[in-house]
Amino acid sequence: MRHASIVLIAVCCFAVPARSQTVDELIAKNIQARGGMEKMKAIKTIRMTGRFEGEGGFTASVGQENERPNLIRETFTLQGMTAVQAYDGATGWQIQPFGGKKDPELMGEDDLRDLLLDADFDGPLVDYKEKGSLVEYLGHDVVDGDDALRLKITLKNGDIIYDYLDPDTFIEIRREIQQFIRGSQRDRVVGLGSYKPVAGVMYPFSISSGPKNHPDAQTTTVQKMEANVVIDPADFALPASLKTEEKKSGMVGVH
Repeated sequence: MRHASIVLIAVCCFAVPARSQTVDELIAKNIQARGGMEKMKAIKTIRMTGRFEGEGGFTASVGQENERPNLIRETFTLQGMTAVQAYDGATGWQIQPFGGKKDPELMGEDDLRDLLLDADFDGPLVDYKEKGSLVEYLGHDVVDGDDALRLKITLKNGDIIYDYLDPDTFIEIRREIQQFIRGSQRDRVVGLGSYKPVAGVMYPFSISSGPKNHPDAQTTTVQKMEANVVIDPADFALPASLKTEEKKSGMVGVH
């Protein structure tokens, strides 16, 4: 690049704004297709209940509560026991009774990364600059034999999300997630479909996930989704037993 001609440098420089404009145009179309920014921002809380189906055909009940800006609580109920993962805006905590642990514990970095993605109320494309993310348009790609528009989102923490938009509706149909944790890379694929309106905003009611070689290993079917419901602040709040533990360990919250 150091020895490139002035003409080439000029072309490169002028190409950047045009490319970023393409990104912002696609994101604007995505937001409009989902219901528009005004309706999206009017939703302050979301409560979802659904059915989870894993490999081998086993099923469980799942639930998720979100509140702006980034509070979240997820539940997974199987055989009368309920696992909980929650984020209070600063710290992630969980209860994992299936391993014989009935007391709340602080979440490790691996699990917290996934929860923080789900805690992003409007998704990674909305207000991406304010979130410290970088978005690039990578052109056309193919998803399950159909054409798709591919966006690369580099998050503030260095993780990467590839969002695939339907070229006709501009709605997300697939998300590939690359997480970099302690020097290792973790990949997974999320399929998004069966969109339905909730308070005028489109949400996927079918969500599949798994590794690249088996992207539909797990499927969640949303049975009910409600917007602007009243959620007890205690659902997200760090349990009292962990506040003491957090002080002892000197841990600071993740923002």
